[in-house]
Amino acid sequence: MGRVKNILFVCHGNICRSPMAEFIMKDMLAKAGLEGQIHIESAAVSSEEIGNPVYGPARRELEKHGITCQGKVARKMSAQDYDKFDIILAMDNSNLYNLKRICGDPRGKVKLILEYAGRPNSEVSDPWYTGDFAKAYSDISEACEGLLKSLQAGKKL
Repeated sequence: MGRVKNILFVCHGNICRSPMAEFIMKDMLAKAGLEGQIHIESAAVSSEEIGNPVYGPARRELEKHGITCQGKVARKMSAQDYDKFDIILAMDNSNLYNLKRICGDPRGKVKLILEYAGRPNSEVSDPWYTGDFAKAYSDISEACEGLLKSLQAGKKL
């Protein structure tokens, strides 16, 4: 797989979608025997949830699938994260816009996560508003599977 990749998942508050993506991806990497080869984190574009744990319904949706997010607390993305991470995946266009306000995107690292599910202009709906954590889980899992396949194939991200 080459050198270690650093992947950052980003959503509005870092308490629902991006931590779901972080821990789904970590689980997939572990099951594929790639644990420790790729560094995964998640962050927010806003500061309103900083220090808060993963939102209960998101945590429970992960637990339904045997995934824990124990100890995760929300953090805000910084401009320095742009240099640290090889790819930064936003959940929706609002996140994408705010990400680019924080760090720009001079090297084309910032993308929508659903590009990896074959849906380049689609968004993961925010379950904070929709209440549909199962749909968010399903969309994120599909994208993470596509991302994992790309990593395993050695494709340029």
